[in-house]
Amino acid sequence: MAGSEQRAAGPTGCEEAFRRPRSVPDLTPRHGISEVSAISGLTAHTLRWYERIGLLEPVDRSHAGQRRYTDADLARLAFLTKLRLTGMPVADMVRYVELVRAGDGTRDERRELLVAHRAEVRRRMADLGATLAVIDMKIDHYGESGLPLCGDEETPNHCGQDRKSA
Repeated sequence: MAGSEQRAAGPTGCEEAFRRPRSVPDLTPRHGISEVSAISGLTAHTLRWYERIGLLEPVDRSHAGQRRYTDADLARLAFLTKLRLTGMPVADMVRYVELVRAGDGTRDERRELLVAHRAEVRRRMADLGATLAVIDMKIDHYGESGLPLCGDEETPNHCGQDRKSA
């Protein structure tokens, strides 16, 4: 089946494993780095770097030495990608993965790290919401039909205000 026909039929196994990770992922190494890069949006360089700094376990290799990722690797990448998208520093991501590796005794620490990150994300979302409201107000200002253009005799105050507030 050709690539475009496969997409029309449904998501690939790699895409499925990345977009909808299973609670018990398949540990069979079968996804190549280019496929994982295309699905995750991470470059091959970033994938190799994630492995080097310990965000991913050492990835299995084919007989030709090519990296082969498991569904478990993709599930972790999906989570790490979301953490990065929300602005978590790589150092905190590494700390989180180290805690996971240390076992169940670190569940409280992992939770605390995620709770603190969630609070930061919520703060930034509130800031972005307030910023978006200002942008919306300015868009509404420029989008009002029927307002005379600057320079018209009828709108000297409106134009002065516009220049002051950019």
